[in-house]
Amino acid sequence: MTYRGVVLDVDGTVVRGDDPIPGAAEGLDRLAAAGCRRLFVSNNPTKRPPAYADRLGRAGFDVDPTEILTAGTVTTTYLADRHADDALFVVGEPALVDQLTDAGLTVVTDERRADTVVLSIDRAFDYDRLAAALRVCADGDVTLVGTDPDMVIPAAEGDLPGSGAIINAVAGVAGRDPDVVLGKPSDPALRMVRDRLDVPPAECLVVGDRLDTDVALGERAGMTTALVRTGITDETDLRRSDVSPDYVLDSLAEVGRILDG
Repeated sequence: MTYRGVVLDVDGTVVRGDDPIPGAAEGLDRLAAAGCRRLFVSNNPTKRPPAYADRLGRAGFDVDPTEILTAGTVTTTYLADRHADDALFVVGEPALVDQLTDAGLTVVTDERRADTVVLSIDRAFDYDRLAAALRVCADGDVTLVGTDPDMVIPAAEGDLPGSGAIINAVAGVAGRDPDVVLGKPSDPALRMVRDRLDVPPAECLVVGDRLDTDVALGERAGMTTALVRTGITDETDLRRSDVSPDYVLDSLAEVGRILDG
């Protein structure tokens, strides 16, 4: 099988924090030698592609911002397409708010004005913010949008709660599920991946450290999937999951096994 495109997760696959994961450089070199067009896809909703390119650069990888797609980009695009005239109440970090406002969307701090609630990772999240979100959700006509489903994110200091933890907290007190959760493996993210790569799915490879996002995205797209053991997923997760990767690699360095058939 000849692969012309590759979708690469970032955190837990290529880097952890600002440090390269052992084997990532070798894997990227092997993909480049095979002529694979690459797209780095992250469920991080806070960093824009240029900031991600800088971060990857600090780890020793030369990546152009046009090769990067983030949950922040997916969320901003989705809201601009579907909720352009809505007042957005955001439970999230200032970097996400900046992306939304820079796209011409309206973000409000008064929950009584909200038409749509955007839920995301928020390291300043507290009881008052949860109470405000609950008040917004009392209106059943308000739309709930999650940026991404990641419950845990791999960081340099260890695993940390992600957007999924905030989404679940709000959904739990509100007694309702979000109307949509974006990022991998959602349909909006999948469409953007296809558009960006412009390579037939059968000729694409997806490599990541998560079954429920990276591998699930590849399965839904009809792409070949590979799980790396350098991030979140362990052997227990593999045994228990209904999502099965086509390949399991110790690190990205082993991607040649797939490319060589």
